[in-house]
Amino acid sequence: AVLETPAMDWIGASGTHFRRGYSEYPSCAPARRVLMSGHAPSANGMVGMTRHPEWDPPATLAGELRDAGYETHMSGKLGLQPTRRRFGFEAMDVANSSRTLDNDYLTWLRGEAPPHRWAMAHGATSNGWIGRPTHLPEEKTQTFWTVSRAIDFLETRDPTAPFFLNVSFMDPHPPFTPPAFFFDRYERMDLPEPVIGDWVPPFPGPRRGMDPELSEDTERWSRRLHLDPAPMHHCRAGYYGLVNHVDMQLHRLFQYMRDKGLLYDTFIMFVSDHGEMLGDHHLFAKTWPYEASVRVPFLARAPRSMGFPSQVEVAAPVGLQDVMPTLLDAAGCEIPASVTGRSLLPWMRGETPAWRDVLHGEHAGQYREADGNHWIVNERHKYIWFSQTGEEHLFDVVEDPNEERDLAAKSVLGESGVGARKTPHRFPPKTPESASPPGEGKEAASPGEIGEQRDAAVSADVDLGWWRGRLAEELADQPEGFSRDGGLVVGRPHERFVPGKGRG
Repeated sequence: AVLETPAMDWIGASGTHFRRGYSEYPSCAPARRVLMSGHAPSANGMVGMTRHPEWDPPATLAGELRDAGYETHMSGKLGLQPTRRRFGFEAMDVANSSRTLDNDYLTWLRGEAPPHRWAMAHGATSNGWIGRPTHLPEEKTQTFWTVSRAIDFLETRDPTAPFFLNVSFMDPHPPFTPPAFFFDRYERMDLPEPVIGDWVPPFPGPRRGMDPELSEDTERWSRRLHLDPAPMHHCRAGYYGLVNHVDMQLHRLFQYMRDKGLLYDTFIMFVSDHGEMLGDHHLFAKTWPYEASVRVPFLARAPRSMGFPSQVEVAAPVGLQDVMPTLLDAAGCEIPASVTGRSLLPWMRGETPAWRDVLHGEHAGQYREADGNHWIVNERHKYIWFSQTGEEHLFDVVEDPNEERDLAAKSVLGESGVGARKTPHRFPPKTPESASPPGEGKEAASPGEIGEQRDAAVSADVDLGWWRGRLAEELADQPEGFSRDGGLVVGRPHERFVPGKGRG
């Protein structure tokens, strides 16, 4: 592999790697609400990025552990408002966006670096695509600071009490500006090129810049972009370098914990709030329903005392809503009734529990209203529906992990099934045995039988109507009206807050 992540790899190799880990809301604040509350989409209330949305959930992960006697500390990006609300943490070292004045990292940096070396002096932006080395020494970066504050907490905590430590990195996130060592490492390599699906229309504009068909008002915030090879390579080198830097700092934290006798007696989970399109399908940033945006690392390792096996791999779809109940279960705490996620401990024990047949995610239109989307995924396929336009995709994310071949146009419904179905589609109870869509579990054809007709053979097993109906069932209780009589309704307002929820 091109990308070096030995510390992250160690978590999965010595514990469990959830191969289909997803962020139900692939952007910063909505995803962090899920992590802290265990709430699924719609129950959480916030389905898009907005400025300063205050939040007072009925229960939080840190609050439940604090009440159970854990010493709770947060180091790094909080991503929730109001910034100084504790949300159950007894103490916090907060480092949100570098645009935020209420930021402990920036306060520290002002005392450590001259004014011309402030955090954003490199000229790149926090939602752009410029890749270059940071101007700061490695030990002055936010990633390094985040781990240093975490180590400070471990050094001064009450040794007689159990602890919960949330180490929350801003990176990898624009600006793509890792320390020079990490940027140079990947700048010299042949990196994977962006993938462009067969369903993506040709980019109509200049190779640099925005899609010219977009209006002037939306152009600034569009993330439809095609870069020349050189800036694209710089961008990817910067992103890879940020990931590598985070991993090295995780290694630094783990070394400290090992030296203090903590590492092998601590329950560790590593997840991310969202991915990054990074040029795939001519798109950048987050919020998109495609794998590069919604699929995230999802790793867990239990302490030795729990006796869990190592090298467990799980293909079932899991989400950020499952983090809170997993950690509470591991701590022996009762899981609040408000939590919609489920504990992952049975999977980590090597069991195969009854599980959700699909995982649902969504995001309101962030860069354009037309980009509002819903999606559902199981172990094999993912269905995507854009709520404002009716555009849809169906991908085999096992055989086609980069989503280069859209099966929706080749499904058993073909073009006659485009749009919301007119006939209600009823389903049996959602159990793993009854919920598999047509074609799942069938004996696979041999390569010789498939031959040149492979796409047609695969699509014959994919019932697009089943996926539309299954998403309609998932959305039936949401107040926006995305679903009616078992079908999907196009054009309903897709606001960044679910009506009546999420603001307090």
